[in-house]
Amino acid sequence: MAAAFPLVLLTNSIDPQQAELLGRHADVRVASASDPDTLRREARKASFVVVRAPLPAALFDEALLLRAVVRHGAGLDMIPVDVASRAGVAVANVPGANAGSVAEYVLAQMLALARRLPQVDVALRAEGWNTAREVADSGADLAGETVTVVGMGAIGQALARICGAGFGMQVIGVRRHPPAGELPPYLRYLPLADALPQTDYLVLACPLTPETRGLIGADALSRIKPGARLVNVARGPVVVEAALVDALRRGRLSGAALDVFDTQPLPADSPLRSLPQVLLSPHLAGITPESMRRMSEGAVAQVLEMLQGKLPRHFVNPEAQEAILARWSILQAA
Repeated sequence: MAAAFPLVLLTNSIDPQQAELLGRHADVRVASASDPDTLRREARKASFVVVRAPLPAALFDEALLLRAVVRHGAGLDMIPVDVASRAGVAVANVPGANAGSVAEYVLAQMLALARRLPQVDVALRAEGWNTAREVADSGADLAGETVTVVGMGAIGQALARICGAGFGMQVIGVRRHPPAGELPPYLRYLPLADALPQTDYLVLACPLTPETRGLIGADALSRIKPGARLVNVARGPVVVEAALVDALRRGRLSGAALDVFDTQPLPADSPLRSLPQVLLSPHLAGITPESMRRMSEGAVAQVLEMLQGKLPRHFVNPEAQEAILARWSILQAA
C-alpha cells in the first residue's frame, strides 16, 4: 500500500512526530542532500521535496512527477524559484518559525560582544582572576545604544521588541517599504546611509537578493560609526568579507559575530578565524529543538494541504499558479 503513496523526499530529517504523521499519507525518504547529482536522481520519482539544502536547477527538468518544493525554514536562496515557476512547480516556505530563536541568538552575541565575555573567559583560564577582571574595563552596556536592523521581517521585528522594550536600546529599522502608522517609542525607520553613522550595533537579518548582495562593503563600513559591532544572521554574501576583515583589522569595527559566510563550511584558511574580536558559529542561529519542531510542523502541514489538492498557505510563487494547477491536473490524471 505504501508503495502507491506519493513520494516525499526530505533533504534533512524532520521532527519524528511530524515524520510519522506525514508517513500516514506518503512514502517518506531522506535524500542524499550533500551530493547534487544523487539528489537529482533521487528526486526523479518525488511528488514533493522538503528542503534545507541547495536544489540544483536541473532537478526541475528531471523530476517530472514533482508538484512542489517546501522550504524547511524561511530563506529561499537555496531554491531556484524562477526555474520552479517555469516548470509549474509550487514553492512554499515556513516564515517566522525560527524568528524568535534567531533573535535570541543575535541578542546573546550582542551581549557577548558588549561585555567581551569570550575574552574574559580566555583571560581567566589562561592568566588568572585579576587579568580577567581588567578586560571588563572595555565592556559596555546595551542600554542606550543604537541597534540598526537591516531587514524588518519576522526576525527583525522580534529583535526590535527585545532590544527596545527589553534592553532600553534605540532601534533603527531598515527596509524597502517602512510601515505606515504609529511606531513604538524605541523604533524608527531610516535609509541605511542615514542610519550607519548613528549605529552602535549593525544587525543583518535580510534575505539575499540582487539588491542585498554586497550591501555591506567598503563604502558602508566607511560610513558606520567608529567602533560599531556587526552581527550577520542573513547570508554571507550580504557582506563583502574582504572589506569586513579590513574594517576589523583597522579598528573601524570593534567586533563582529558571524553565523553565515561567503563559503560554507568556513574555510580553514579564512582570515576571520584569526581575529580575536570575531565570534564565529556554523549557521546555527535558527536551530534549536523547538524551532526545528515548528519548521517541521509548518512544512508537513503544507505538504498535507497539497496532497488534498490545495495550494500551500505560504505560497511564494503565485504568479505561476495557472501553470502549477495545470501540472497538478495532468499528474493527478496520469
